[in-house]
Amino acid sequence: MTSVTELAYIGVEASDLDAWERFGVDLMGMQLADRSDDALFLRMDSKAHRWIIVRGDADDLAFTGFACATETDLDEIVGGLRAAGTEVVEGGADLAAARKVDRIVVTTDPVGNRVELIVGLADADTPFRSEKLFSRFVTGDGGAGHEFLMERGDRETILDWYGILGFKITDFIKEQVAPGVYADAVFTHCNGRHHSVAWADMPFPKRMHHFMIEVGDINDVGLAYDRCMDAKQPFEMTLGMHPNDEMFSFYVRTPSGFNIEYGWGGLIIDDATWEIKHLDKLDTWGHRAPQVVADLLQS
Repeated sequence: MTSVTELAYIGVEASDLDAWERFGVDLMGMQLADRSDDALFLRMDSKAHRWIIVRGDADDLAFTGFACATETDLDEIVGGLRAAGTEVVEGGADLAAARKVDRIVVTTDPVGNRVELIVGLADADTPFRSEKLFSRFVTGDGGAGHEFLMERGDRETILDWYGILGFKITDFIKEQVAPGVYADAVFTHCNGRHHSVAWADMPFPKRMHHFMIEVGDINDVGLAYDRCMDAKQPFEMTLGMHPNDEMFSFYVRTPSGFNIEYGWGGLIIDDATWEIKHLDKLDTWGHRAPQVVADLLQS
């Protein structure tokens, strides 16, 4: 079955580009690729960009770009989407130039998220360089990272739609996080990264709860954690580890109100041997809410 190969880039509509530049470069360790009055482009590797921050009031996910290996693969996926009743339009030369891709088509998933399917995300003219990283960002075959989105719709409809893109279920987690309140999540993959898109039925005001970026050395997680603490950047969760993708990470609030999971050690899976799991805990240990930690220290 034809599949997208990776989550190639993410787009965010943000009200404060200056805050995003400081956050992305100074705290997260990304490289500034380009900046205008209306947009900010950030690099994580050899690609021209992985993050596109456009000026606007939404302060939320604006679009996600998924890469296809060839135009033939893209056409096959477009055909599948149209056969299922989804409108798909060619993005045109201007949008392709803006995204620095060879070709782009645009569609919308069942819960209203803009999805861009692309071929040929360009490399940058210069090597990637970070003033903050001890190692590097882990991208390559796994793409830019993963996004954790709010369902706000029928799960089977969502999974069927992303199945046309080639996504397969990795596992499920359902945990009671407060009396009568559950986090019910499904994790899906399109390559060896444990998940590139996850969906959750749980309370959260944004379309996206978090986007995960991974580094190649555990020290970079600690260094970023210190930078965020020193900058008094709000944390969503402290250091911890997940039982499904085995990611060691923390969660920090972005200037737009959703979160970045900053992690190391994510699991690489093999479809030939992987078995879908049903788990009842989001975390093996840690990932405490900062207020919970503060209350414990004061008790």
